[in-house]
Amino acid sequence: MSSTQAGSNGASGAPPVPLRFEVTLLAVTDVDRAKAFYERLGWRLDADFPLGERGRIIQFTPPGAPASIQFGSGLTDMAPGSTEGLYLIVEDIEAARNDLIARGAQVGEFWHGRGLGKAGMEPGPGPERASYGSFASFADPDGNRYLMQEIKTRLPGRVGLGGLRGARRAPA
Repeated sequence: MSSTQAGSNGASGAPPVPLRFEVTLLAVTDVDRAKAFYERLGWRLDADFPLGERGRIIQFTPPGAPASIQFGSGLTDMAPGSTEGLYLIVEDIEAARNDLIARGAQVGEFWHGRGLGKAGMEPGPGPERASYGSFASFADPDGNRYLMQEIKTRLPGRVGLGGLRGARRAPA
């Protein structure tokens, strides 16, 4: 059995090497239209530069987030709009939804229960507004789908939003 097969724990009890998830690649049909959309949302533009003669890369970071999105031309063979379930964690889902709508995003209605799929979804925010229970979603102009989830108190061992405020890093 190789070290990558199920049931293997890698090196004999050694802690895993830290892996930091920093970028998700999106496929878009119109790079400038996508750039304008994310600018309207108020996301930080980290990069916009050519990649050779026929390519271009753009990177944006949502406010307070440690991870970014990238899109452009000549980057991927994915179908535009094929990315879904990009979670955006917010402390106040109503304020986040209102802000996104004011910036031109078409955000759906709130629901609670399960985040993805239709089973277990109930209309409106969670009755007690408990962490992990309230959701809303929106898509970029190509249909790449974001899922906002309200989290006020994190499960043990998870980084909270407070630890990410003001986080800045170099583009990937």
